[in-house]
This record gives sequence, C-alpha cells and structure tokens, in this order.
Amino acid sequence: MADPCLFSWQAIDLQGQFQQGDLLAANKQAASEHIITQGLQPLRIVSHGRVGKGHWKPAERSALFQQLATLLQAGLPLMESLTLLAEGHPRAGWRCVLRELATAIAGGLPFSAVLAHYPAVFPAICVQMMEVGELTGNIDHCCQQFSQLEERAQRLRQMIRKAVRYPLIVSAIALLVCILMLTLVLPAFAAIYQSFNAPLPWFTRALITASGYLTTQGPWLLLLLSLTGLAYRFRLHPQPRWQQREQQVVLRLPLIAGLVQGGSIAQIFSTLALTQRAGLDLLTGLQAAARAVPNLCYQQAVMRVRDQVGQGVPLHQALTLEPLFTPLCRQLTRVGEESGSLDTLLVRLAQWYEQQTLQQAEGLAQTLEPLMMVVTGCVVGGLVIAMYLPIFQLGSVMGNG
Repeated sequence: MADPCLFSWQAIDLQGQFQQGDLLAANKQAASEHIITQGLQPLRIVSHGRVGKGHWKPAERSALFQQLATLLQAGLPLMESLTLLAEGHPRAGWRCVLRELATAIAGGLPFSAVLAHYPAVFPAICVQMMEVGELTGNIDHCCQQFSQLEERAQRLRQMIRKAVRYPLIVSAIALLVCILMLTLVLPAFAAIYQSFNAPLPWFTRALITASGYLTTQGPWLLLLLSLTGLAYRFRLHPQPRWQQREQQVVLRLPLIAGLVQGGSIAQIFSTLALTQRAGLDLLTGLQAAARAVPNLCYQQAVMRVRDQVGQGVPLHQALTLEPLFTPLCRQLTRVGEESGSLDTLLVRLAQWYEQQTLQQAEGLAQTLEPLMMVVTGCVVGGLVIAMYLPIFQLGSVMGNG
C-alpha cells in the first residue's frame, strides 16, 4: 500500500462560511472528493508530499499515548479524548490521523481495529495492547504501558546513536583536515621545496606524492565513491539480505557489538514482559517482540525461538539454541518458568540490560573522546611537522655552512 499524501485545503460550506483544514488522501482527486462529501466546495488544495513511516516519530507516539492515558484516567470518553488531542497537536499528520480515529470510533469500530488500519503509524504491539485493554476494560493502563515501552526503547536508541556518532564525527573532521592540508597547504610548500638543493625527508616526499595524487585524481576518486555510495544506498541497502549482512558486521565490531546486543535484548524482553503482564500468550508476545526489535538478526532469532516454543519447548531451552542470547537470559527465564513468575523475571532482565547498555554507552563516549582527540592531534601534528621539517633542515644546513 502506497503512503498517503498530506493535503491542506480551503473550502466554503453551504452557509457560505470559509473553512480550512488538513487531510490524508491517496491523491489530489481523492482529497477533493472527500471534501465534497463533507458538504464543502473546495477552493484550494495544496499537497505537502507523501507521509511515510519515518514521519511518525516514536517520541511523538509515546507522548501521544501518555496524554491519551491521562485523559482516559480523568474520565473522558475515548472519542472525546482523541478529538481533544487532534485539536491540540502541533503536527498536521497526527491531527489528521487522530480525527480519523475519532470518526471511526464514533461509527462503532473498536479502537484496536481502527489502529490496525494504520500499520505505518501504530506498530503491531500497540494494536495488540489496545485489544487486551478493550477486553479487560483497562485501555488507559495499556496506553500508559505502551507509552513507557516506547520511551525506554527511544532512550536506548538515542544513547547508542550518541555513543557511535561522536567518533564518526571526529574521524570525519580529522579526515577533512588532512585532505585540505594535502590539497591546499602542502602544494604551496612543495613550490618552496623545489628551490632547495638539499634532499627532502622521506616523510615529506611521501606526503608530496600523496598530495599530487589527490590533486589530480581526487575529483575522479570522489565521484567514484559518491556513485558507489548512492548505488549501495538506493539499490542494495533496501534489500533485507544486505541489511542483515550490515547488522551481522556490526555485531562483530569490538566496541559497538555490546551496545547493539544489550539494546536489542533489553527491547525484546521489555516487550515480552509487557505482553505477559497484559495477558497475551507467550507466542503472541514473542511475535510482538520480534517486530519491536529493529535488528534483523535478533528478529530472526526471536522467531526461531517462537517456533520452538510453539512445538512445546520451554522458553529457556529455546533460548539456549540461539547464540545471540546470553547465558543470563537463559538462566533467568528458566528460574521464571520454574517459579511461575516469568513476567517478573523478564522485567528484571530487561531493566538489567537497559541499565548495562546505558552505562556502556556513557563509558564508551567518555573513553573515545580523549582517545579520538589524541589520534586527531597526532595526525594533524604529523602533517605539520612533515611540512616544516625541510625548512628546519635547511636552517641547520645553512648554520653549519
């Protein structure tokens, strides 16, 4: 199903009053027909582009369900709560979805069934949680639980990205400085070196050779790398098998693998614990956990565990067959199954890995910051020394003469 487009419109009603608003539709014609069915005469319809899955931010979804839980706990009906949230939301896309949800619920449809019509906006676990809330009469509690799950997952993702982003930025800056010095500064020094009658140091000669290569072949090399990167980004990267290969490589990186593993395990067991406490069966919880974790390797591992559990294998034994899960996962789930307190042990397991991952991310950032500064200083300082070394040698030769 193609992503809908977001439109803003202006129209006149039957009383001649000016009206305006926003809506989601497949195309401009569908938007015009929808406005006409509301008894309005369209004057102006402006498209703001397609609204894909990336438009619906997890942080906004978490805040939305937290607000919805608060309104429901205050005694407001579900339809009025959604209408109130639609009127106060700052983003047009969310306003449209919330209004459509309220309209569908006013027509008699269950909340979970309406959410299922928007798979790009609301994940499967959200639909399942609201279905449980409808059966138990605790939609407000389920909204709050889902909001907390989204918030914890978002906090983990932000910490991991922050820990990985810093060394990448510093490395990119160091590489850019080196290229600028080799292509702009060193050629000016090379012209001075040509007037010397003394041999240049080997390091300086190597840098002059690299500078000449970058100056002549650099644009072609940059073009080739750009085309290769674009081809991989738009042709190979969207394919699941290439994404899985990328994630397998990440899971082997010394410093990053622990963050990815801890974050994935924390998200899996947080989702599984939430579904257990909500009353969902273990197979449904495992399927929801597989959909919640973004790493394809862990998705496939959880689905294999689900298949084993479906055949009657205990959860802790099914986890034993998957090397991506640590011995602690197997031990605690075994204790939980034998004691009948699986949901409690899953919560503790998720909290432990979440805390460990946050600590690893903070420690990694603190460790890499001085290390990257030292490496950058050595590289830039080495280039500066290599450029000025012939001048120093020339001064010593003239002094001896």
